[in-house]
Amino acid sequence: MISVSPLHLKPGPHFLRSISKTIFAAYLYFFLMSKKISFFGRFLNYTEKVGNALPHPATLFALFALLALLLSGIAYYFGWDATHPTTGQVIDPVNLLSKEGLHRIMLEMVHNFTSFAPLGIVIVAMLGIGIAESSGLIGAIIRLLVISSPKKMMTFVIVLAGIISNTASDLGYVLLIPLAGTIFLSLGRNPLVGMAAAFAGVSGGFSANLILGTIDPLLAGLSEEAAQIIDPAYEVNPTANYYFMVVSTFLIAAAGTFVTEKIVAPRLGEYTGSEMPEEIKGLDKDEKKGLRWATLVTVILTALVLWGTIPEDGFLRIAGESVLKSPVIKGVIALLFIFSAAAGITYGFASGKFKNDNDVVLGMSASIKTLAVYIVLVFFAAQFVAYFKWSHLGEIMAIRGAILLKSINIGTIPLLLLFIILAGSINMAMGSASAKWAIMAPVFIPLFMELGYSPELSQVVYRIGDSVTNLISPMMSFFALIIAFFQRYDKNASIGTIISTMLPYTVVFFIIWSALLIVWVYFGWPLGPGAPMYYEGGLGH
Repeated sequence: MISVSPLHLKPGPHFLRSISKTIFAAYLYFFLMSKKISFFGRFLNYTEKVGNALPHPATLFALFALLALLLSGIAYYFGWDATHPTTGQVIDPVNLLSKEGLHRIMLEMVHNFTSFAPLGIVIVAMLGIGIAESSGLIGAIIRLLVISSPKKMMTFVIVLAGIISNTASDLGYVLLIPLAGTIFLSLGRNPLVGMAAAFAGVSGGFSANLILGTIDPLLAGLSEEAAQIIDPAYEVNPTANYYFMVVSTFLIAAAGTFVTEKIVAPRLGEYTGSEMPEEIKGLDKDEKKGLRWATLVTVILTALVLWGTIPEDGFLRIAGESVLKSPVIKGVIALLFIFSAAAGITYGFASGKFKNDNDVVLGMSASIKTLAVYIVLVFFAAQFVAYFKWSHLGEIMAIRGAILLKSINIGTIPLLLLFIILAGSINMAMGSASAKWAIMAPVFIPLFMELGYSPELSQVVYRIGDSVTNLISPMMSFFALIIAFFQRYDKNASIGTIISTMLPYTVVFFIIWSALLIVWVYFGWPLGPGAPMYYEGGLGH
């Protein structure tokens, strides 16, 4: 057998030349595209029309589920099987259009939905964050962070605040981006530059953060469902990409600041519009009081968690097990709920925003209302993933695909970069990060596992591709809102304005993040607590 371990990367001139050529080729491609904004703009306009013509994502998943049923019958009829490279077991397709298959579909439809990993995780996380958001706590923190920063650091702080705001779902789009325009105008700078910097952090930095947000458990749940196609016992924690995310936060914040000051600001020039600067109000005494009490509660809770986690016999440790197997890691969503709810409730009552428990419940209810469409989408996505798993199509495609990729020997770095580009390209026509990953994960995670790569690595590569093109994707759900924000200061602003302004961020973020990924893979660093780079059961091992 030919050994094709995932990395086998050795320091030396060949490796360095390979990295340099790959990054240079990517930079050259995007640089040339940036010189053809008009052509690229027409292409994106066409993409927008095509994307708008697609059915609703829920309908797409329903169609994918039906397609999985059809393919299971075709695969069974033609005998499309595969031999597992490790066990030697022949994996045959299962015909879900048979009598037994139809019975299973009917009997397990409800179970598929209620047991779908991301559903409960996202709902619990949103309940806690809904309290913190409705109390005004998150908005107060962002205002305090931005307003109290030195002027010279303002751009960096705005980009960083945009990245961190992703913890609270869509708050950054609604609050921070228009606030950044107001701040820049008050400083005598072009407000469009400020909004571009905030948009770069909120949307382009979507896969970086210092704190776990709702997207982390959501993607981890989808990754776990996909990984269990190959390994039924495999678990993917919401902290799967945390180490990579933390490093990415400061790297992307610095890169966003560089692009803003060196490329975007000179290109947009001075502001000549009629909008007058507004006074940015700091926190009032009630908000400050609420923030002090919320901080105290957060510190107390943090101390309790550390007290229960650090000692080997701590009450949050399992006897004889490491911290990675403690409830703190595996139950991180429970902690996210407890911390968000406790801090939000404390802030709400201390600041006077909450008058009674009804206000708290209303805040939680409002956050769940935003999930209505997501819950409908999940119903069909759960059926699609279940059918794909039952039919063995995922395993068969993964094994055959892995063998094909090994035979062409594309190499680690080009493979990862191509996956980034693929995810970014799909993002141009389909905006939802979870919807795309629900489609891609059952195909690519088993494929990468058979090649020897962990689901955690597949997930982080996908997240990079999804983030870098958010800024220029008309399919991004808040794209129209961004245009409206820009039109406040420039009535002629349109889709071309946004794309031409944000394209430099896409280019630089792609290069910087790709370089970071290459370095990370080269050294084999873990992507998060208990999140390895490689999977030991694939063809690569």
